[in-house]
Amino acid sequence: MVQARALLLDLDGTLVDSSEALKEAGRAGFVALGLSGFIDDAVAFEVARRLEQDQAIDDLFSEFHRGKEVEERFLPAYLDAYYSAVMFKGRPFPKAKETLQALSARFPLALITLRYVAREQIIDELKHLGLRRFFRVVVTTLDVEKPKPSPEALLVAARKLRVPITRCAIVGDSIVDIQAGKAAGAKTVAVTTGLFTRRELEAQKPDLIIRNIAILPQYVLQI
Repeated sequence: MVQARALLLDLDGTLVDSSEALKEAGRAGFVALGLSGFIDDAVAFEVARRLEQDQAIDDLFSEFHRGKEVEERFLPAYLDAYYSAVMFKGRPFPKAKETLQALSARFPLALITLRYVAREQIIDELKHLGLRRFFRVVVTTLDVEKPKPSPEALLVAARKLRVPITRCAIVGDSIVDIQAGKAAGAKTVAVTTGLFTRRELEAQKPDLIIRNIAILPQYVLQI
């Protein structure tokens, strides 16, 4: 059980299943490298995992001997395709809307995303998904100098909600969500619906791990 006065929620992998957009991004990246015959969805997911952690991806393509082309051709195509596709191919996880409705009646909610896009684009996507009304605050990576795992985005969101960060809980599917939460001094809740395994999340020692967002209301208490 976690006690909080406000909740800070991640988007991709937490509220929204963006796996189809990641697959499309991977296909676009392979095509940009001239490797349309070697499209591998597992590589698309691993690229996303590494980008979140600011890790190199070159070794994923070592067998193709593409070198600098990975950064110059694959990555721009991958990111462009992902940001174009996720608006239409991202889908809320089961009962996400009902869960947010229940949570927003008890807590002020902020959405924090690692995406390098304008806040207005995320707001448009939330409207498209029918989720906009639940969030008082939206923070993207473009709103801060340093993305997660820096605590900056969380601190910005807490300040806008006018709730001390120590009274907030961050809910996310990624290692960097937990790292950012701990660095900020917030409570941390991990969900296992994203790109990282339960074991990987456990290694970060979050305050709570749950299988999906739908059961979150059972595990958070208002203070």
